[in-house]
Amino acid sequence: MTVTAWAAVAVFLGTYTLIASEKIHRVAAALGGAGIMLLIHATDAEAAFFSEETGIDWNVIFLLLGMMVIVGVLKQTGVFEYLAIWAAKRARGRPYRLMVLLVVITALASALLDNVTTVLLIAPVTFLVCERLALPAAPFLIAEAMASNIGGASTLVGDPPNIIIASRGGLSFNDFLVHMAPMVIVLMIVYVGMCRFLFRKFFVYDPERAAEIMALNEREAIADRRLLWQSLAVLALVMAAFVLHPVLHYEPSVVAVLGAGVLVAATRVTAEEAIREVEWPTLVFFAGLFVMVGSLVETGVIPQISKAAAEATQGQLGFATMLLLWASGGLSAIVDNIPYVATMSPIVAELVQANGGNEHAQVLWWALAFGADLGGNATAVGAAANVVVLGIAARNGTPISFWQFTRYGLVVTVVTITLCMPYLWLRYL
Repeated sequence: MTVTAWAAVAVFLGTYTLIASEKIHRVAAALGGAGIMLLIHATDAEAAFFSEETGIDWNVIFLLLGMMVIVGVLKQTGVFEYLAIWAAKRARGRPYRLMVLLVVITALASALLDNVTTVLLIAPVTFLVCERLALPAAPFLIAEAMASNIGGASTLVGDPPNIIIASRGGLSFNDFLVHMAPMVIVLMIVYVGMCRFLFRKFFVYDPERAAEIMALNEREAIADRRLLWQSLAVLALVMAAFVLHPVLHYEPSVVAVLGAGVLVAATRVTAEEAIREVEWPTLVFFAGLFVMVGSLVETGVIPQISKAAAEATQGQLGFATMLLLWASGGLSAIVDNIPYVATMSPIVAELVQANGGNEHAQVLWWALAFGADLGGNATAVGAAANVVVLGIAARNGTPISFWQFTRYGLVVTVVTITLCMPYLWLRYL
């Protein structure tokens, strides 16, 4: 590697250490790291701001922006308080039952929407219901973020890395349902059981609070019915457009921005009110992270690592599958899984062809998908949904530290990826 490549690695590791140690704010660390990458010519303005492969992923940024605006408008209707009361009553105020309910809803929604959209919708409900029951919101938010990554692995549209894999591998929506969804169901059953163990100290039942919740009428929480129906109509159209992406060919970012624009234009909500709930620090953090990871791609660091792995496993499909599964899980914990999959997918395409290009060789795509999607749970910056949840938590006065998330995420990641090993081996190898 060149001197610039080594310098880029040093900057990336230093920035990641600062983010993990929380010595300085993660946004400042990401922006500082991105700035240094530009300063040492590990990347340049064209690659950082305009390249699809090594620059800021504006599709992710504008998808988040559009959905944050829609959620901000929905928040004014009182629908999140309605859902909070409804969920608490269904769980009868029992904390573990409540977590199971929220986790399952999150996983199911993440299979139909992208996982970032799902956590944007479910987080406000979580804050409200936890406030009603005097429970800490952080464990519920962490559990939901991880559930969104597990549930999102089941479909083509559920997790952004899956869209990249489908495009490069020529895979359809139905392919993901057939090959990924069955195992995701098993993983969710195991994960629900793990939640009971991982978060057990937070499940403190308060009979008085539960009785108060059971006495409430959730319908009274709706503040503006007209705005609610307008917002739900726009949200339904946005969701439908997400699912119909293979037919309509509109990127999710375009759909989200159009939906936000239509909602603001067609209602009495002012522009100031619409953007009040936008998590600007989260968007800026993503931008900095994309520039840093793009610098590693630009200097040849990530491609070099990927090609070395491909050469080492050529002709050994079983070994290549397991190595790819765990390597993807490990690397997706360190760098965001979107740029990782974008970098690794050409290498996997070569490996699939080298192993005959048949259904058995397709196991490499499923290993990449499981590793990247589930590995995103390992750390607070491993997946877009995690970063968004941390941003929302900080904004609502319930900050979640890097290690608070990671100590749960590492356990969940190791268990879920381990369970994928016999599934991939027995079904394909």
